[in-house]
Parts: sequence; structure tokens; C-alpha cells
Amino acid sequence: MYRLGRYLSRVTDMTTLVGGLAIALMMIHISLDVLLRYLFSTPIPGTITYVSNYYMIIAAFLPLAYAEKLGAHISVEVVTERLPQRIQFHLAHWLILLSAIILGFMAVKTWLEAVTRYEMGAALVEGGTSIIIWPGYFVLPIGLGLMVLMLVYKFVVYLTGGESGLVSSGQQQGTGEVPRPNATRATGESA
Repeated sequence: MYRLGRYLSRVTDMTTLVGGLAIALMMIHISLDVLLRYLFSTPIPGTITYVSNYYMIIAAFLPLAYAEKLGAHISVEVVTERLPQRIQFHLAHWLILLSAIILGFMAVKTWLEAVTRYEMGAALVEGGTSIIIWPGYFVLPIGLGLMVLMLVYKFVVYLTGGESGLVSSGQQQGTGEVPRPNATRATGESA
């Protein structure tokens, strides 16, 4: 299990790097478009289409699993914070399984939609230029699928009690979750 976690950790690091690269390319693309538009009155054709159908989707969906690895997704604990620590711990992990199931359905649905868009040859016309957009549809199921893998891995580690191989930057080993004060382990001891 540990080796699988290390591999999954590296994959999520790579997809996050791709997401960051998409942000950098988007900034360069938009800056060049603005400069060319106002200095030479010749904007780059399709800038809005590229930004909204490629850069933003890659930046938003590919790093989802990395955020899960770090335990950085937003959570609201209005009711559960009043429960005993041991129940909170187990409930949180069973909700990981529920999240994996729901996101699994979303990944399948977005994959089917991406295949449909591919078969249609989906494209947009902007400024007289036809730009294919179907490849951007495949980013969603890839990001969601990786998120599902991360959630399933975390749940299996919880069930087996094994050591997680999810490693964050600067960590040698650990669960990949951000430690919280007063959190408890499965044994009920203070962390």
C-alpha cells in the first residue's frame, strides 16, 4: 500500500504542475493578447476560447487530487464537531467513501460527455477562426478520476490501518492529511 501511495502522490504532484503551467501560459497568452490589441490593433484570435475551454479547466480540475492529498478541501463541521473525536474520525473516513462514489459517477458522466464531444468534433468560432474544444472536455474526467483514486486509496488505508504513502512537499512520510489540533487516531489516543 505504501508504494502505491508514493506513486499516487507523484502523479498528483505532476498534474498539479500541469495545472500551474496552465495558469502561467494563460497569463502569458492574455498579456500578449492585450499588448498586441492595444499596440498593433491585432489581437490573438480565440483568446477567450482558449482561456475558458483549456487553461481554466486544466487549472481547476487537474489539481483536485492534490488538494485532497493535502486535506485542503473546504469542510464545514457544524454538527460533527459536537460528536466525540473517535466518531468524528470514523465518520470522516466513511464520508470519503461516499465522496468517492459520487465523484465516480461524475467522472463516468463527464467521460461520456467528452466522448460525445469528440465524436461531434466540437469547435467554436471566434473572430472568424474555428477552434476545436473537444480536448478540454477530457480534462474533467481525468481530474475527477484521479480524485476518486485518491479517495479510494485513503479509504483503503483507513480500513487496513496501513501506512499511507502520500507524501506532501517537505514531508518524509505521513497520511498526506494536514494535521489538526486535538485530532484523534483510530485508537482514540490524542495525536
